[in-house]
Amino acid sequence: MALRNILKEGDEALRKKCRPVDKIDDRVRMILDDMAETLYDSGGVGLAAPQVGILRRIVVIDIGDGLMELINPEIIETEGLQEDAEGCLSIPGKSGDVPRPNYVKLKALNRDGEEVVYEGTELLARAFCHETDHLDGILYIDKATKMYEDGEER
Repeated sequence: MALRNILKEGDEALRKKCRPVDKIDDRVRMILDDMAETLYDSGGVGLAAPQVGILRRIVVIDIGDGLMELINPEIIETEGLQEDAEGCLSIPGKSGDVPRPNYVKLKALNRDGEEVVYEGTELLARAFCHETDHLDGILYIDKATKMYEDGEER
């Protein structure tokens, strides 16, 4: 496993639409391992492959309940509305209020190529949306209703 460099706002790779993973092999599993290590080292809750310069539809998320590895994730159902602060490892020093669904159902492939379905509310629903947006070149700042600098009062 290896730590990957997290790209910052302004890097054109963050604005590209990622291609689906068509074959899950040792390289994809190594990317998942590296992304997990990078996520844990950074203290974030989610990381998408374009944030480490890989234009593939791969995401890792851990909101404190264990690592989720998502290959070709697709949101299949949403419900409700929440608006809360989001930050991003690629946009340090800032956060913003972003409206998101309060419930999200997502399907993806795991590292063994098996289809998995996850359901999440609140923070997990937000993470699903935030990270899958990355795969389409969308950053939370594109959807934020208000932005804040670190230390600024909400």
